[in-house]
Amino acid sequence: MIVTEDYGYRSDGVKLVRTYSDAGMMISHNGALYEEAIDPDGVSRVYVETDIGIDITAEEALEQLREVLA
Repeated sequence: MIVTEDYGYRSDGVKLVRTYSDAGMMISHNGALYEEAIDPDGVSRVYVETDIGIDITAEEALEQLREVLA
Protein backbone atom coordinates (compact mmCIF):
# COMPACT_ATOMS: atom_id res chain seq x y z
CA MET A 1 0.00 0.00 0.00
CA ILE A 2 1.19 3.55 -0.71
CA VAL A 3 1.96 5.48 2.48
CA THR A 4 2.30 9.25 2.76
CA GLU A 5 3.69 10.86 5.91
CA ASP A 6 5.16 14.13 7.11
CA TYR A 7 8.93 14.24 6.58
CA GLY A 8 9.97 17.52 8.18
CA TYR A 9 10.90 20.89 6.71
CA ARG A 10 13.41 22.20 4.18
CA SER A 11 15.83 24.90 5.29
CA ASP A 12 13.50 27.52 3.78
CA GLY A 13 10.57 26.31 5.92
CA VAL A 14 8.68 24.38 3.24
CA LYS A 15 6.98 21.30 4.71
CA LEU A 16 8.01 17.98 3.10
CA VAL A 17 5.99 14.79 2.59
CA ARG A 18 7.44 11.29 2.12
CA THR A 19 5.67 8.71 -0.06
CA TYR A 20 6.64 5.03 -0.15
CA SER A 21 5.31 1.47 -0.33
CA ASP A 22 4.84 -0.27 3.01
CA ALA A 23 5.22 -3.59 1.15
CA GLY A 24 8.81 -2.87 0.10
CA MET A 25 7.91 -2.25 -3.55
CA MET A 26 9.05 0.48 -5.92
CA ILE A 27 6.60 3.32 -6.55
CA SER A 28 6.07 4.94 -9.92
CA HIS A 29 5.13 8.41 -11.19
CA ASN A 30 4.94 9.22 -14.92
CA GLY A 31 6.95 6.10 -15.79
CA ALA A 32 9.82 6.79 -13.37
CA LEU A 33 10.56 4.34 -10.54
CA TYR A 34 11.39 5.39 -6.98
CA GLU A 35 12.11 3.64 -3.70
CA GLU A 36 10.56 6.64 -1.98
CA ALA A 37 9.62 10.18 -2.93
CA ILE A 38 10.09 13.37 -0.93
CA ASP A 39 7.92 16.23 -2.20
CA PRO A 40 6.88 19.67 -0.96
CA ASP A 41 3.53 19.52 0.82
CA GLY A 42 0.68 20.52 -1.46
CA VAL A 43 2.23 19.15 -4.66
CA SER A 44 -0.35 16.81 -6.14
CA ARG A 45 1.87 13.99 -7.40
CA VAL A 46 0.16 10.62 -7.65
CA TYR A 47 2.34 7.57 -7.12
CA VAL A 48 1.42 3.98 -7.94
CA GLU A 49 2.78 0.92 -6.18
CA THR A 50 4.48 -1.46 -8.61
CA ASP A 51 5.20 -5.19 -8.49
CA ILE A 52 8.95 -4.45 -8.46
CA GLY A 53 10.68 -5.07 -5.15
CA ILE A 54 13.15 -2.51 -3.80
CA ASP A 55 15.77 -5.16 -3.05
CA ILE A 56 16.36 -6.17 -6.69
CA THR A 57 19.18 -4.91 -8.91
CA ALA A 58 18.73 -2.06 -11.39
CA GLU A 59 19.03 -4.53 -14.27
CA GLU A 60 16.25 -6.71 -12.81
CA ALA A 61 14.04 -3.64 -12.32
CA LEU A 62 14.56 -2.58 -15.93
CA GLU A 63 13.69 -6.05 -17.20
CA GLN A 64 10.51 -6.16 -15.11
CA LEU A 65 9.55 -2.67 -16.30
CA ARG A 66 10.08 -3.71 -19.93
CA GLU A 67 7.78 -6.69 -19.37
CA VAL A 68 5.07 -4.48 -17.87
CA LEU A 69 5.29 -1.97 -20.73
CA ALA A 70 5.34 -4.62 -23.47
